[in-house]
Amino acid sequence: MKKKIFRLFVELTGNPTSSKILKFITQSRMSRLLIRPFANTYQINQDEMEYPLAHYKSLQDLFTRNLKVGARSIDTSSNSLISPVDGCLSAVGKVDEQDTFIIKNQSYSLAKIFGDDKKASTYKNGSFFILYLSPSHYHHFHYPISGTIFSRYALGSISYPVNNLGLRLGNRPFSTNHRLISEIQTEFGKVAIVKVGALNVNSIHLNSSSKECIKGAEFGHFSFGSTVILFIEDHYTFTPTVPMNSEVKVGQPIAEWIK
Repeated sequence: MKKKIFRLFVELTGNPTSSKILKFITQSRMSRLLIRPFANTYQINQDEMEYPLAHYKSLQDLFTRNLKVGARSIDTSSNSLISPVDGCLSAVGKVDEQDTFIIKNQSYSLAKIFGDDKKASTYKNGSFFILYLSPSHYHHFHYPISGTIFSRYALGSISYPVNNLGLRLGNRPFSTNHRLISEIQTEFGKVAIVKVGALNVNSIHLNSSSKECIKGAEFGHFSFGSTVILFIEDHYTFTPTVPMNSEVKVGQPIAEWIK
């Protein structure tokens, strides 16, 4: 019953009309009154923001803020995978022979996440990382490895929450939410970056259509909340270097390949 009520709430509040209302409010100048309470509530680090708090004209301006130049250090080791976002590494593990993995006691199918059996099979026996971005985090995403994009496409429409409650009670949000998938060919094999929208949020913005990926370079942002999932092809020996539930920042190494 609880799941049914939760899903009904999401379907009512996640429709295009309510999403437009939410976007209008957060983009409006009247939302400026909410900026300081928002920053205080979520303990946003104002020292690393590009501008002082008074500079931002709306709540969304603050949410999509840039950081000061040099605020993040990018690991340049040739064999490292870096975090593409500031967030919590909420899960890390291996994809099994059936192309599935378990999150919060729910089984996820790669074929449903990628919308295609052939694409999903690329990451069989590979690794995955799930990085959750809370309202307090910097909401731009960066390339976790250098390479060339060979596939980019969008799936899904309604967006369930991707926090702990959403994962427990939602309808497998990672495989049903609006998501933008980018696949990169690297010297270590293929890496997929799945950017997942959250409640009322189907707003994933790319900076350009360039296929060139430079490790650590920014290539887009989320308008509100979100999650990023990384899938790593099982090509070389690959070892995570950061434990689950760690807070990570853009540019921080989270795994490494060993040829």
